Amino acid sequence: MFTGIIEEKGKISGMDRVDGGARMEVRCSLVLGGTGPGDSIAVDGVCLTVEGRADDRFACFLSNETLKQTTFGSARIGKTVNLERALSFGGRIGGHLVAGHVEAKGRIQVLKRTGAAFDLEILFPQDFTPYALPKASVAVDGVSLTIVNRWKDRFSAAIIPETVEKTTLGLKSQGDSVNLEPDLILKYVRSAVSSVVKSESAPGLTLEKLLSSGFISE
Repeated sequence: MFTGIIEEKGKISGMDRVDGGARMEVRCSLVLGGTGPGDSIAVDGVCLTVEGRADDRFACFLSNETLKQTTFGSARIGKTVNLERALSFGGRIGGHLVAGHVEAKGRIQVLKRTGAAFDLEILFPQDFTPYALPKASVAVDGVSLTIVNRWKDRFSAAIIPETVEKTTLGLKSQGDSVNLEPDLILKYVRSAVSSVVKSESAPGLTLEKLLSSGFISE
């Protein structure tokens, strides 16, 4: 489990395709502290297991499913990535709960500097629509952001100067792909409600009634 507060930026220093996926090396420093084989690190919002480490890098394995569902399918050596170690019990949750399980890939449509900050708009696939709610949290390449507005196929967020400096979002360009993970609580509450609505244990309860009563939004 992670929080969406990036600890440092690293750089992909190795990417070798192997049977069943790829083996990746990431050059970094801070997140190596207290980290060993078997520990989890979120790399651009993807929870990966450390297979080995050296003084200035760690190695991990990417399955074919991970390559397909995330931006790592097109990642190259030299790419800068966001890094965060797993949350420890008793630690602060400065962002929101992030599992590191990417739900969809989005695409940056607008990235406009406004002073020291940026206005960001991201296109998302249709199946991500239920999670793109105004004021909801979303992880974009592992960065905890708050959705400001949502339209049919995109949402907006503001990137503050601290986030611009500490993460890769300030390095992005229009058209770049990003990993998206919805708010974890929202995801499972919606799943539970949908299961009840579809079951026979709640006769008369429909998504339309929940929508009209304000319990959910389109």
